[in-house]
Amino acid sequence: MVSVIYSPRYDIRFFGVERMHPFDSRKYGRTWNELRRRIGRRLWKHHVPVDRAVTDDELLLVHSAEYLAKIRQPEVLAAALELPPLKRAPGWLLRWIIVRPMRWATRGTVLAAKAALSSGVAVNLSGGYHHAKPDRGESFCLFSDIALAVRSLRAEGLLREGQGVAYIDLDAHQGNGVCYQVLNDKDVFIFDMYNSAIYPFNPEARRRIDCDLPLPYECRGVEYLRTLKTSLPGFLDSLTHSQGIGLGIYNAGTDVFIDDPLGGLALSAAEILERDLFVIGQFRSRGIPVVMLPSGGYTKESYRLIAATVAWLLEDRGTSSAK
Repeated sequence: MVSVIYSPRYDIRFFGVERMHPFDSRKYGRTWNELRRRIGRRLWKHHVPVDRAVTDDELLLVHSAEYLAKIRQPEVLAAALELPPLKRAPGWLLRWIIVRPMRWATRGTVLAAKAALSSGVAVNLSGGYHHAKPDRGESFCLFSDIALAVRSLRAEGLLREGQGVAYIDLDAHQGNGVCYQVLNDKDVFIFDMYNSAIYPFNPEARRRIDCDLPLPYECRGVEYLRTLKTSLPGFLDSLTHSQGIGLGIYNAGTDVFIDDPLGGLALSAAEILERDLFVIGQFRSRGIPVVMLPSGGYTKESYRLIAATVAWLLEDRGTSSAK
């Protein structure tokens, strides 16, 4: 069973603000509509609705109180979202049209992690804010939904003390925020493949990665997939042999697409689908529940790439763990 977590409140749209950044902030609704077109009514059997936005009290598990107070300021939000003109907008308006959808998405990731424990595979159609640090948001990431999911499950006893989490980050950008969130957390293990020639250029964060795989600029799909298939199985095997892994989190950025203006990698749509199914298959073959998050993607094709993977999973065609 595959669970799909989605709320129409994920989309960011208000007087064209969504066109001020290359990130498609409406791809969540587009992905959902594409899945409805492909899957039809059966999609509702897999749907997990999002009940509410995440609260500040919950976010204190991963962010400082000072940071949560700061992001009420338009200039701080504008910097974190890389949208300088927004610093002139009223703070209440920004919190409503931009921050609120991200709060819903963050709650969605927590629900997806819980759903994965019961269904085996869960996909949140938003989230994957892997640049959000404990005391700072950056690169369109305000809240660390990934770290919050882990800590929420631990707080509720759904992940036992000492039970490991395998975090696989295949977004084109290195997930520096997650590294800072789990800097001293010995039970979260990070596998990160990324374009080493682009943001964030963060050596301190890289030192926290357990399997660090920097890629060359314009790395093509054949080389990318060879690196992934050579490295990921051994990484997961080393964890399952040493301790129990209770959850996998897969940050499946589509900014690795060849036409993406920011990712600087060169995978085709077919290669992205193969990548996603391989990763999900690796978790499935080991009996590890896994959450998939869409993360970055800066083309109008991003929603179709996400939908292609989710549709394949929902149609239960199987995944490849050995190709």
